[in-house]
Amino acid sequence: MIIRDITNYIEELAPLAYAEDFDNVGLLVGNYNTEVSGVLVTLDTLEATVDEAIEKNCNLIVSFHPIIFGGLKKLNGNNYVERVVLKAIKNDIAIYATHTALDNSNQGVSAKMCEVLGLQNTKVLIPKKKQIKKLTTYVPHNDASNLRTALFKAGAGNIGNYDECSFNVNGKGSYRGNENSNPTKGNKGTTHFEEETCIAVTFENHLEGKVLSALFKNHPYEEVAYEVITLDNKNQLVGMGMIGEFSEPMNEVDFLKFIKITFKTGCVRHSKLLDKPIQKVAVLGGSGSFAISNAIREKADAYISADFKYHEFYKAERKILLADIGHYESEQYTKNLLVDYLTKKFTNFAIILSEKNTNPIHYI
Repeated sequence: MIIRDITNYIEELAPLAYAEDFDNVGLLVGNYNTEVSGVLVTLDTLEATVDEAIEKNCNLIVSFHPIIFGGLKKLNGNNYVERVVLKAIKNDIAIYATHTALDNSNQGVSAKMCEVLGLQNTKVLIPKKKQIKKLTTYVPHNDASNLRTALFKAGAGNIGNYDECSFNVNGKGSYRGNENSNPTKGNKGTTHFEEETCIAVTFENHLEGKVLSALFKNHPYEEVAYEVITLDNKNQLVGMGMIGEFSEPMNEVDFLKFIKITFKTGCVRHSKLLDKPIQKVAVLGGSGSFAISNAIREKADAYISADFKYHEFYKAERKILLADIGHYESEQYTKNLLVDYLTKKFTNFAIILSEKNTNPIHYI
């Protein structure tokens, strides 16, 4: 088994196209064609993580946070990032990071937070825009069914809880081939009219290569007429944060005590109590102050995230209870998510959960 086998499966859960533009995801150190001896899954890649990988005979580290975020101009070992990369290269250890690709997955970081909290009826808090494309093509009537099936198999036509979605219009197309053409129907140099079906399907951005490959492979014409456009529609299944509900409402103080225990945090910083029950809860792993207004707009009773600044607590505006549980604490279960996911696929292969606590913040 090679690294690409592992990363291809991870990208079914968290396609790299889901990542934010500022991010650095994918294989950061190593070669996709390297044979894998074992996989160590971690939240952060530090020197101690690389040492753990060496000890446990793992030559691939799957990390949530990318160790290389900005540009590396030198590799002298003058800081922890350079030392990690040097040690990984020296010991032939590859490093792969998912970060915001997994943040934006509806089975990712925030979904795991909802799971450990026991929230139900969950949905994405901030659906992502510009993630859906639309293909329109024209095919002879008799070939339409075969082409539709091929496009569906490539991943086109999925909308929310529905699949094999398409729009079809029958009409008459015309074309005339020049002396270098080899028309499937009709003759070169003569205008030909053909009874055709116009097929329109939507698909996620990252599937464009597969969808177009299916189109060209299964379309009978020498020259395929098609259009691909990016839609402004939000993808309800891709985006930051999630929101869900407890089966029964909870007292505010009990709620804060519950999340303190659940996320094993030494401190929960929160906004002013509102003296109202907590049932609808929004969550977002990591630094999530940017989504406070979204949580309020969705009428959440509480919002759990991390890294709120002083003035950002004022944004609660007595409309919501804000709870900052800590960056590491909000994302800590992510490595469990990845181990469970990989283990189901690679049942006879070493997928190891890192034992290292990489939280740089300590409480007294």
